Amino acid sequence: MNKRNNRFTKTLPALLAMLVMAFTGVATAQDDGDTLKVLTVPEFVPFEVIDQETGEMTGFDMDILAEVADRAGFDYELNTMAFKGIIPALQTGSADAAIAATTITDTRAEVVDFTIPYYQSGLRIMVRSDNDTIEDMDDLEGLSISTKIGSTSYDYLTDKFGDDADIKPYDTTAQMYMALLSGNVEASVYDAPNVSYYVKTKSEGRAKTVGPLYEAQPYGIVFTQGSEWVEPANEALQSMKDDGTYAEIYKKWFGKLPPEDD
Repeated sequence: MNKRNNRFTKTLPALLAMLVMAFTGVATAQDDGDTLKVLTVPEFVPFEVIDQETGEMTGFDMDILAEVADRAGFDYELNTMAFKGIIPALQTGSADAAIAATTITDTRAEVVDFTIPYYQSGLRIMVRSDNDTIEDMDDLEGLSISTKIGSTSYDYLTDKFGDDADIKPYDTTAQMYMALLSGNVEASVYDAPNVSYYVKTKSEGRAKTVGPLYEAQPYGIVFTQGSEWVEPANEALQSMKDDGTYAEIYKKWFGKLPPEDD
């Protein structure tokens, strides 16, 4: 803004003109400089993970977010937190949006707004490699199962088994998987892409997946309820799918093209 003239030598019309310019400038700066506070989680490979060399967040979700922000027209400041805190943070207005492989559910949609789906997931069972007795979800009845606090897998397990299984929720996926490998639980149930990635890259042959994919689960970018950015983000996602950009990002992280309904 222009510095105030302490001598009051400006005429009234000139002063009014300065005020109009000042307020116009503020409005333009706000319109052109929208920076959203966006939340993610620090570890959910390959969707979001900290690059150990640069300290920066990377992953499928991070590439999707960068492209959506560019096309929708907003900047963002990225922060990490435990997954269980993301929806409450958006409810209280502590953040504007989140991208954290968040499943679109009716319950969550009552308190936040989702974009159209950008990834189709589901739940997968993981057991130790020497376990030949567990073949599907029904075999978990009466057993101990690790999962993640606040996840849809926890909701699914509690709804399905209630007190007929020992469901152990953990704060992080690392703790959840270590509970299985160390013998503290007999199975883990969690989002399919993360489970499959862990078995392939981190379990060192000590774990395997069993059974089919359970509970088809679409992931969406999350915004505060009533956010003006939902529609621009939807348009950005759709244009990415239409022009092939989405398929390029998908192949980069999953090594194959997305299913046709993604």
